[in-house]
Amino acid sequence: MTAALLSLIVILALALLFDFINGFHDTANAIATSVATKVLTPVQAIAMAAVLNVVGALTGTAVAKTIATDIVPQQFATLELVGAALVSAILWNLFTWWKGLPSSSSHALIFSLVGAGVASGGWGIIIPKGVQKTLTGLVTSPVLGFLVPILLMFLLSWLVLRHMRPRAVTRNFRWLQIFSAAFMAFSHGGNDAQKTMGIMTFALSAYFGTQIEQVPLWVILSAATAMGLGTSVGGWRIIKTMGFKVVDLKPVDGFVAETSAALIIETASRLGIPVSTTHTISTSIMGVGTTKGFKKVKWQVAGRIVVAWVTTIPICIALGWLVFRIFELFV
Repeated sequence: MTAALLSLIVILALALLFDFINGFHDTANAIATSVATKVLTPVQAIAMAAVLNVVGALTGTAVAKTIATDIVPQQFATLELVGAALVSAILWNLFTWWKGLPSSSSHALIFSLVGAGVASGGWGIIIPKGVQKTLTGLVTSPVLGFLVPILLMFLLSWLVLRHMRPRAVTRNFRWLQIFSAAFMAFSHGGNDAQKTMGIMTFALSAYFGTQIEQVPLWVILSAATAMGLGTSVGGWRIIKTMGFKVVDLKPVDGFVAETSAALIIETASRLGIPVSTTHTISTSIMGVGTTKGFKKVKWQVAGRIVVAWVTTIPICIALGWLVFRIFELFV
């Protein structure tokens, strides 16, 4: 076995490790609201999310192609660059998981790739269009995540809720929330697992020295499986933050938050835009909370979440740059 092949195997293993960590780090995105409203038990919610994460991951590759071709050109791909990006993103994911902060695994990976790319070839090799697409998703998904559930809740209140007794609302939306939680898990797998597919394809391009436009089937299957396994472990620290510390949720609130977030994420996946499922569901929960009254949202906790969002980009760029420089010294 050559040193280059061994390096490739290590990089692919790191990518799947990142995907696994992404699974348990972002489990809260798919299940926190259904656990908080007691529509599903934690075990039921995690099992459902694990299966639907895998199913969602098999439904497209548009986001994967963005990661593989639109951030750093494949002709500049090296195994050291990919390895530095993965190690940086893994370190940030583990730190934010330890702190119980729902940060974005997606943006951790993308901006770690940017940082490693800058260390490798300077800012000139970064593709502005791809970064702009990512930043567009970064800005629009949480804004829509906040506004869409407010509109949906007012629409539901006008059309349905005002004609139902509170007990009937809770009973009916307990069932509906199971479907919205499933939709959220499906959309999460469809967007997030594709980032790992993209970075694995980027690594294969570095090893073979040629541009790879189609994501190989075995890459799709392995990334989907790794995310599903990670989801099955569950990220309880972040689940507690998302489900219990931002706003007091009822089944109708969970249904509205999950449905809104899933629609936004699924649309982005079809357009090839890598968005943060964390940002989207977090702001959807906040949006639902504001319909109950501004004071119902625990804005101090929400502020900590926003800080994690804002700091992810510069920290991961710096981490990606630093890890690449360390690799240069020792690899």
